[in-house]
Amino acid sequence: MKGDRYTLTAPTAPSTARLAREFVTATLVATDRWPLIEAARICVSDTVANVVRHARVPELTVEMMVRPGNVVVAVRDDDPGRLPWPRQAGAGEGSGDGRGLALVRRLSHASGVTWVWDGLDLVGKQVWFELRERAALTV
Repeated sequence: MKGDRYTLTAPTAPSTARLAREFVTATLVATDRWPLIEAARICVSDTVANVVRHARVPELTVEMMVRPGNVVVAVRDDDPGRLPWPRQAGAGEGSGDGRGLALVRRLSHASGVTWVWDGLDLVGKQVWFELRERAALTV
């Protein structure tokens, strides 16, 4: 299925989650996908925050594939050894402690983790989520 691809590469810094939110917002506005903006902002923020917090890499990449009827957003890092792992947040923990991937699953039509290969070499992973226009969520 054809679509338009948009890419942002940024350092793994705390400010990158905000930059990623602005990137997905601008892309969805430019492609007239207004109903998907809120869910996309929340999901990309949580996936980027996971990379910043847990991956040991200098940068990450946010890729968007915009197709008729859906948008797929993937956050890639080049740390194949640290797999994202959903966990239960403890009673005293804040929203940024263990709830991110569960929230991504709840807000998206589909989500997952894909390994990134360079030939036969495993070089990274990407956490992705799909948003569909008919299933756009109001947050």
